[in-house]
Amino acid sequence: MTAKYHDIDGKSVLVTGGASGIGASIVRAFCAQGAHVGFIDIDDDAAQKLTDSIREDHGVAPVYKSLDLRDQAAIPGAVRELSAAIGPVDVLVNNAARDDRHRPEDIGPEQWRDGLDVNLNHQFFCARAVAQGMREKGGGSIINFSSVSYLMGLPDLVTYETAKAGIIGMTRALARDWGADGIRVNTVIPGCIITQRQLDLWITPADEERIQEQRCVKRRLVGDDVAQMVLFLASDVSSACSSQSFIVDGGLV
Repeated sequence: MTAKYHDIDGKSVLVTGGASGIGASIVRAFCAQGAHVGFIDIDDDAAQKLTDSIREDHGVAPVYKSLDLRDQAAIPGAVRELSAAIGPVDVLVNNAARDDRHRPEDIGPEQWRDGLDVNLNHQFFCARAVAQGMREKGGGSIINFSSVSYLMGLPDLVTYETAKAGIIGMTRALARDWGADGIRVNTVIPGCIITQRQLDLWITPADEERIQEQRCVKRRLVGDDVAQMVLFLASDVSSACSSQSFIVDGGLV
């Protein structure tokens, strides 16, 4: 069930990592609400399939920009390009990430920096790139993405979990710095959300059964479950919420 947020209709929304998985669910959800949506990714094929599907469903399509977000110097230009197409950004969803497994002993300086670039650094630079436009519009909503993995201390994810923990601190700092400008900054913390990537790489049927036994909500959690929280935080109905973390994990942690 999806609520209708009338104030989202016509807003300009930028989603990173929007071509597949949770990001694609978020792009779809905002398009269904009538928002003007742009998204960034590196998977051109998946982005094209998503764009075509949304156009078929809603008669309009999101605007796609191909960009490796590790190229932080290119982020302001990409934001300007998308803003020219969809309007100055009202809502930024910093979703892009990659949860590659790795042993601490196997991580060198370059891999460490790359992990932070993929999972943390771009969130700051995307937020900074949209902040001035939000100030000029009188405010906006920035929604960063963390993960319950850092709360649980899961194995073989030290770089990823370090980044995801850091996002909480960044969110609170930016919420304080930009609150007077009407910019709200919050974090969404997903749990085990079943996407095709998770099924292909990590999650077996036995894993999923074990996870459902451990959490309070006894069903599969999917990308749209996270998208519903994002819609709430994007809407003015959450105007009193900033500097906070919202866990979407079915009661696992």
